[in-house]
Amino acid sequence: MIRTKKSGRIYWIILIGVIFFILIGLFVFFRSNEDTWTLDSQGVYVKHGNPAVIPAKVLEQQEALFCADNKYRIAQDDRLEFNSQCLGRCGNYSVDIVHVPRTADDDLSQNQCEDYKNQVTSHFIELNNKGIIVRVV
Repeated sequence: MIRTKKSGRIYWIILIGVIFFILIGLFVFFRSNEDTWTLDSQGVYVKHGNPAVIPAKVLEQQEALFCADNKYRIAQDDRLEFNSQCLGRCGNYSVDIVHVPRTADDDLSQNQCEDYKNQVTSHFIELNNKGIIVRVV
């Protein structure tokens, strides 16, 4: 069988194409981070894949969310009428009740947690009057 220049060129084009797609595949495989923690639309860290460790910031937020839920339940047991008020502090988070949808009242200084305003806490958890997370910042 006689080899022509044209068939040799096609051979090299196919070989380069295959190598290119293999390299792209390896890049995507090793570049993607399937096992990590991501933020959902409310600002809560959620597990993506199967991460080997839980970062400190995720643990801190999880503990604060658990604490916020407890503070809400205690206030609910005390028959507190939920308006726009602060429920207290959970670690580095202030826990606040807000309207849904948010209103201008939620942004008034007198309706925000003192610890957050005074920079005692760096983050806040906003709950609605049913104790459901509105957002975490």
